[in-house]
Amino acid sequence: MNWQQLDTVLTRLRPQRERLALLLDAAVVALAWQGTYLFRLGFERWFSARPSYDGWVLLGLVAVYALVFKALRVPKGMWRFSGFGEVKRLAVACGLAGLLAALGVRMAALHEVPRAVLALHPLFTLMLLAMMRMGYRMLYEHMRSRISGSSHEQRRALVMGAGDAGRLLVAGIQHSAGWVVVGFLDDDPAKRHARVAGLPVLGALTDAPRFAELHGATHLIVAMPAATGPERRRALDLAAETHLPVLTVPSSAELLAGRRVNEVRDIEPEDLLGRPPVQLDEAGIAETLNGKVVMVTGAGGSIGSELCRQIARYGPHTIVLYELSEFALYSIDQDLSQAFPHVQLIRLIGDVKELQHLRDCMALHRPEVVFHAAAFKHVPLMEEETNALACLRNNTLGTYHAALAAAEAGVRRFVLISTDKAVNPTNVMGATKRAAELVLAEVALEHSGTRFMAVRFGNVLGSSGSVIPKFKEQIARGGPVTVTHPDIIRYFMTIPEAARLVIQAAVIGESGQVLVLDMGEPVKIVDLAQQMIRMSGHGLDEIRIEFTGLRPGEKLFEELLADREATEPTSCTGLRVARLVNDGAGAVVLQDLLTSPDAGPRELLRRWLGAEFHVPH
Repeated sequence: MNWQQLDTVLTRLRPQRERLALLLDAAVVALAWQGTYLFRLGFERWFSARPSYDGWVLLGLVAVYALVFKALRVPKGMWRFSGFGEVKRLAVACGLAGLLAALGVRMAALHEVPRAVLALHPLFTLMLLAMMRMGYRMLYEHMRSRISGSSHEQRRALVMGAGDAGRLLVAGIQHSAGWVVVGFLDDDPAKRHARVAGLPVLGALTDAPRFAELHGATHLIVAMPAATGPERRRALDLAAETHLPVLTVPSSAELLAGRRVNEVRDIEPEDLLGRPPVQLDEAGIAETLNGKVVMVTGAGGSIGSELCRQIARYGPHTIVLYELSEFALYSIDQDLSQAFPHVQLIRLIGDVKELQHLRDCMALHRPEVVFHAAAFKHVPLMEEETNALACLRNNTLGTYHAALAAAEAGVRRFVLISTDKAVNPTNVMGATKRAAELVLAEVALEHSGTRFMAVRFGNVLGSSGSVIPKFKEQIARGGPVTVTHPDIIRYFMTIPEAARLVIQAAVIGESGQVLVLDMGEPVKIVDLAQQMIRMSGHGLDEIRIEFTGLRPGEKLFEELLADREATEPTSCTGLRVARLVNDGAGAVVLQDLLTSPDAGPRELLRRWLGAEFHVPH
């Protein structure tokens, strides 16, 4: 039997570990009894001098030790981690069991049992139990070193996917990164019971819980980069049923971007969506951005920074980074300078509420495309009266300033980043973005030389203030994970998806249009929380979910289209276009912004949007 086979045998026995440990300990108790007699009476008399009832005494002795061991949880000890702490536990157990056994023998008036045997037996038992555990630990560490080159305890992985990615994964991490791969799971019948990279294909993906327990796996690795979104989501769901930490290899897009297949990573938000990415008009985007000057307002934010990264891939001549936060501007500057050294960067500290500064910057740098991502977006914070005015000035007046400055500077395309909360808004943030769309439609009528368009999408996973970072932090603390309502649902997309959608809008959008992504099926927030808990290796009984109630201005259901907006398909699958409805409200918004920008924000929003804005005082 080689070391790998021994490891397989030991892991197969692991589910029965506690029973086997108790049986072996009972056998050691009986052996120590024989050894104690031998030590006390010598070879000549160690058997003949015993009383006739010694067998019954031994049986009772083993029963007492077994009960005490079980009560003190001795069989639950992990032998491969045995040390001084385990010896102390054994000493207490042997002392207590020996005392109870001696009392029982003396009370039963079994005087022929030597008192020295009763006194020495716990000590002999302790010595043999400790030697057995230390011997196992030495054997285990030697086996580990022979298998993986290290005597330290390894992470034991069960790999889902026995294709090329799985084979390369094993070649990359086995023996070198602290991993031991115990086998593969794959749904392909032709691979069943075969061997890949010297390891067995144990069964189908649905067998993950059974084989994870059988082989003592500590992690599940999903190695299916070429799988479709639904297939990948199914594999993750099956992996989550094991209640073990789940990792994955980079997706196909990440591999094309330069990631290596053996760079296992945690599950990211895009892995949980299970939706195929939108196919973009790469040629059209390259024609629009390559060699051009592109400006991004709010360049250091979650969406703005990813926009800059995506834009840089298409080789623009210059990216003008316009950002109010000094630290955010510094961060995106450092990121882009390292990843895209060939792209010229202009770094500007600026506020979209300052019209003259925007005019000066655009007149100086002459951008051909402007992406307007600067906005306040945290719904509950913006509901506070003192913040509502700041939200109105930043989101609505700031959009007007950016659009007007772009028109005056001769910008060819201007893209406003809007939100699904702008549809039939029930909160200040959504209402200010709806007002921004109306302002944009009005500016588009007055300045035909620039294409003005908006992009509307749902919640962005992983952006600042989104549920993913919050859930991760709460799970790391041990819970509870807070969800506002058990029935709340949201449309979701990832930050890269959102950025690509915005860039695509700049290519195919016409002036006065709003582009909407086909977001697929909405996701229940509580389901997302449950899946993240399971992916972290915890059960729902370990980390509870707590419902806190809807926050001010929060909807149970989000919408992507208003009742009066009709959509049409575009040349880009998954994107639809709606024309912004402008029934004169845009002119009213502009008039009020320019004449009374500091008026009560809620009153202005109700005046502009009427029945669309349902937030009470």
